Amino acid sequence: MTLIDFAASPLSILPAIIALGLAIITRRVLLSLGVGIVLGSLLLLDFSFTQSALYIFNTVKGVVITEGEINSWNMSIIAFLLLLGMMTALLTLSGGTRAFANWALVHIKDKRGAAFLAAFLGVFIFIDDYFNSLAVGSISRPVTDRFNVSRAKLAYILDSTAAPMCILMPVSSWGAYIMTIIGGILLSHGITDYSPLSAYMRLIPMNFYAIFTLLMVFAMIWFKLDIGLMKEHEINAEKNGSLKGSDHNAVNLHDEYGIDESEKGKVSDLVFPIITLIIATLFFMLYTGNQALTTSSLPFSVLGAFENTDVGKSLCYGGAVGLLFSLVTVIKQRLALVVIAQALWIGAKSMFGAIIILFFAWSIGSVIGDMKTGAYLSSLVQGNISLHWLPVILFVLSGAMAFATGTSWGTFGIMLPIAGDMAAAVEISLMLPMLSAVLAGSVFGDHCSPISDTTILSSTGARCRHIDHVATQLPYALLVAAISAVGFTILGFTASLTAALLACSMAFVLVLVVIKQFVKR
Repeated sequence: MTLIDFAASPLSILPAIIALGLAIITRRVLLSLGVGIVLGSLLLLDFSFTQSALYIFNTVKGVVITEGEINSWNMSIIAFLLLLGMMTALLTLSGGTRAFANWALVHIKDKRGAAFLAAFLGVFIFIDDYFNSLAVGSISRPVTDRFNVSRAKLAYILDSTAAPMCILMPVSSWGAYIMTIIGGILLSHGITDYSPLSAYMRLIPMNFYAIFTLLMVFAMIWFKLDIGLMKEHEINAEKNGSLKGSDHNAVNLHDEYGIDESEKGKVSDLVFPIITLIIATLFFMLYTGNQALTTSSLPFSVLGAFENTDVGKSLCYGGAVGLLFSLVTVIKQRLALVVIAQALWIGAKSMFGAIIILFFAWSIGSVIGDMKTGAYLSSLVQGNISLHWLPVILFVLSGAMAFATGTSWGTFGIMLPIAGDMAAAVEISLMLPMLSAVLAGSVFGDHCSPISDTTILSSTGARCRHIDHVATQLPYALLVAAISAVGFTILGFTASLTAALLACSMAFVLVLVVIKQFVKR
């Protein structure tokens, strides 16, 4: 079938806008994504209903099968979700979550401490954003529930420490992917002043959005800066418990499905499998990366392994090892096999809601790709624009693209080469500021988008209703984006990182003061 080319048409953004707008207005994510998919298919096929139906069928099939082969990336993420759901159920069955929560009641004195636990874990577990959101959510949720931290706040903490932390760390799946793109840009423009790694290290302090998002998380917890819908969720959590407002497909496993927690559980029954999961995932990321290096006859290096790792397989292998060790914790308590099997089914079933949303998000992502939404948005930056404004314009445009497409990695792939070409054409000294603006904007847009994988999995990790997470996170993300825009404007006009960071810091303090006064009133 022949698709209409919308690369130069504003209509290319219509399905994304309709889907996102409906999601915010109706708070029904699947309906909104479905409408976006149908509208996009009708536009692409000139409103031929039979051709559109066939296109939708092929699009959904493409989520599972690509070019006659299983879509290994998508299926790996789904497998990891199921493995982690089953592992979480076993940790509940073993009594490990209860023991950890009881330990936390002794060592963590209030809800601020419980929220800080989640934030610090989010900072320290940075190897992959998916892994971060799900693993930190599993560890933190029993503690935040005990202290009535709302699930919406937990989801915000997970989302705001996952991608922002991963993009600041060279030794992460994000760092490796970005360095690969940057290496190609430097090579194509003959830049030899720095390697991809040194360029990446120079970009870290320029990523104002990631830096100040992390600072906003800790400031929000410390100063109790609950604004808008977040305040409503916190009030509900205080009055009715943190499960108020949770998604019926993703709530506390014990309360929803009746898993009887063992009285013999120990803190080690939770901590040991989780640590094993982390170590195993890290090991397999290095292992699969080394396999790729060996195939290419390249020497082993940690950064080289991370650059070439198969993240999907590594997550699955790590999840399988974590599940195996979780099984050990319940088997040693001599629990009945029927009870264990029931818990495994309950854990897998708890992830079905998130998997369905992911299927819809991947499908509309494919539709948006065929609509060439990214190509149209990237074309807006071309033209007679003062070079001093380019960093902030690229930040805003990358944010819009990532928001509309739901992918920061896809935005990296499109916008980083464009930013590199523009910098080489107008002012080579702006290369790093423009690349950093793309990185920051992509994380910002991905952070806000209801159809982003990371946003969906943060809701899943917190077991929070997805649209509640999107709505409560948005004000904080927009405030940090405004602070970042100030920084990129200063960076573009002065070429001084120190001046830009100082301006961002002053804007950040001003925002905190204003929010604090607003909360008091």
